[in-house]
Amino acid sequence: MKEQIIYEDNHLLVINKKVGQLVQGDKTGDESLLESIKNFIKIRDAKPGNVFLGLVHRIDRPTSGLVIYAKTSKALSRLTQMVKNREVKKTYWAVVGKEMIPQSQRLVHYLKKNEKNNKAIVFPKATEGAKEAILTYHVIKTLDNYLLLEIDLETGRHHQIRAQLSKTGVPIKGDLKYGAPRSNPDGGINLHARKLEFIHPVTKENIEIIAHVPQNDAIWRACEE
Repeated sequence: MKEQIIYEDNHLLVINKKVGQLVQGDKTGDESLLESIKNFIKIRDAKPGNVFLGLVHRIDRPTSGLVIYAKTSKALSRLTQMVKNREVKKTYWAVVGKEMIPQSQRLVHYLKKNEKNNKAIVFPKATEGAKEAILTYHVIKTLDNYLLLEIDLETGRHHQIRAQLSKTGVPIKGDLKYGAPRSNPDGGINLHARKLEFIHPVTKENIEIIAHVPQNDAIWRACEE
């Protein structure tokens, strides 16, 4: 756990989540990062009572990268509001197949969540029950068989990046749910929450945090070289 903590102070803690880790408990009953971090802090800081820790935002289980947890209720309420107001800038990296796509593009779609299969349905136009989803991507590296995209989110919808890139003809490497031809050996997908930028909710300083990509993946390592 210690090596996964990228940033920590009295108010918040930022983790570099591994592929397969849950950010918070779900119906699988598997231990979540929320519980693991609480236990880690309790032992490390020799806390006698319960440890307060609140999840500020989520990323999908097969995704890796940065997740913010709040260590105080004040930080939790302020950060949650900041995420809602889009005051936390999130930058992602995604590895996609080497297709002919524009070097840079702003994608606007409308997404509707299908609860049965836990998947986002993508519509090109405004549709009843669908929410607007906007992102901008830039191709920042070309590998032998893949492209590395840097993605800036304007909205935060369920499976947004996965669904929008798939609709554009470039599903994320390993993402079978959204049309990738093959799975990854670790069961994850090549989507990584790379960078977070925000004003600290208490100290008001500018915070910018970058997370290394998973080092057990040769394609990811090539992206970071």
